[in-house]
Amino acid sequence: MAKKSIDLKRVLKKSFKSQRSIGQAPGTVTYVGARQDGRYAIDVLDYSNDMFHLQSLTDVNEALTFKDNITVSWFNIVGLSNEVEITKLGDHFNLNSLVLEDIVNTSQRPKVDEYDDYAFVTLKMIYLDDDYKSTIEHCGVVLCEHNVLLFQEIDADVFEGLRNRIKNKSGRIRSRGADYLFFTIIDAIVDQYFVVSENIASQIDDLEEEVYNNPKEETAQKIQQLKKEVLQVRKWVSPVKDLISRIIETDHRLISNETKVFFKDALDHSLQIYENIQLYREMTTNLMEIYMTNMSNKMNEVMKVLTIMASIFIPLTFIAGVYGMNFEYMPELQHRNAYFIVLGLMFIIFILMIIYFKRKKWL
Repeated sequence: MAKKSIDLKRVLKKSFKSQRSIGQAPGTVTYVGARQDGRYAIDVLDYSNDMFHLQSLTDVNEALTFKDNITVSWFNIVGLSNEVEITKLGDHFNLNSLVLEDIVNTSQRPKVDEYDDYAFVTLKMIYLDDDYKSTIEHCGVVLCEHNVLLFQEIDADVFEGLRNRIKNKSGRIRSRGADYLFFTIIDAIVDQYFVVSENIASQIDDLEEEVYNNPKEETAQKIQQLKKEVLQVRKWVSPVKDLISRIIETDHRLISNETKVFFKDALDHSLQIYENIQLYREMTTNLMEIYMTNMSNKMNEVMKVLTIMASIFIPLTFIAGVYGMNFEYMPELQHRNAYFIVLGLMFIIFILMIIYFKRKKWL
């Protein structure tokens, strides 16, 4: 009984470590995640149609100089475990404490919230690591009048192409407002889902070939790992289509109708990705069933060969057993060619059984 109590305490301790905000008042800014290194950095990308400026801030208070500019400012905040700095930045931009709570809660489901002076979106950024495995990072995006705040867990992201577009003044982004930047950030995250989806499809193709041609014990582990990856991606991709639909339907003053047209394209992409992930989920389940069937067939083939071999040797063993008995009076033993006769008989029986099995198509 004591052992069970100790195990229960260990489980509860682990649970509260991963969900530190349980039992706290709503709006408490408490980081929930695994990257508790305390690092924090802010890069500001400020631009207009004729101007571009990139700056790294050493103090949160420096963000105030960009807040009321008529130019568009993209604040890229890296590091969510520094709750004090996140709270300071939230106070500078008058962000609700519930928004800050969702920003630092890495288990938060993707969603969109609307306030009078800003809109807030939280979603998952999914990309491939060096081993081509899906890596999931939490991020939050806040749209203000002339500013967009992007909160990330780590430096790695999927926005390098977007930064280059802004820097090189390619496309329409420099001539549009903060709401279009808000769209391009979400669109870049959604587009990266295609890369993850294609990688999953490639893994499924490889496993299909392995399952059909040379299934091994390790194959089942690979299928199970891929299935977990698909379910994890599906968990965070599924709500994105509803999130974008709500943005399209909103009448928030900060999101123009022109930008909503582009969000419709992002909605099409999110729906396509969701359908692909659903398909891959079914395919991984079918892969496991095919693997089990092939392994069972492989075992049946082995049992079939062993059964045929045993069936062939049953009459031969019987003959050898009869003439191997140590009776004193066995007439056949006195025959001069008895050994060769019995050996020939056993060979004939062997050939006849092989012919019989061939005609039955058991061989």
